[in-house]
Amino acid sequence: MVTTGEVWDALAEIPDPEIPVISLVDLGVVKNVAIENGTVRVDFTPTFMGCPALGAVPEVRVLLDDSWSTDDITAEGREKLRVAGFAPPTPRPAERMELVQLQRGFRCPYCGSTETKLENLFGPTPCRSIRYCEACRQPFEQFKTI
Repeated sequence: MVTTGEVWDALAEIPDPEIPVISLVDLGVVKNVAIENGTVRVDFTPTFMGCPALGAVPEVRVLLDDSWSTDDITAEGREKLRVAGFAPPTPRPAERMELVQLQRGFRCPYCGSTETKLENLFGPTPCRSIRYCEACRQPFEQFKTI
């Protein structure tokens, strides 16, 4: 009989379809694992409605009433994103976010500089934007804080 720990371990090996350096578990979209009467149930929250990870199997429950947040990304996942050249999102503030908060300097994943600027609010997916580092002159993707 499989255990929930074994299921979590297996899920930790599944890469995100768009950013394969991070697993679905590290991204924080897998919310819960349960085993009932020999059936494994995985509770899953997509990052956005068009998320390619929505190719759900009947045993996978897509939780639309529990929205995903970038705060769900694990510390290991944030480090994997940084090493791969993505600026991890900042923690979500308690108050409502404004566009100006998206334009403040974020740390460059290559050189660590905060001298960065927003190049394009819309990156390859709705949850990412394109930034440019003035110090090392590298473009990079910034996960939006959701």
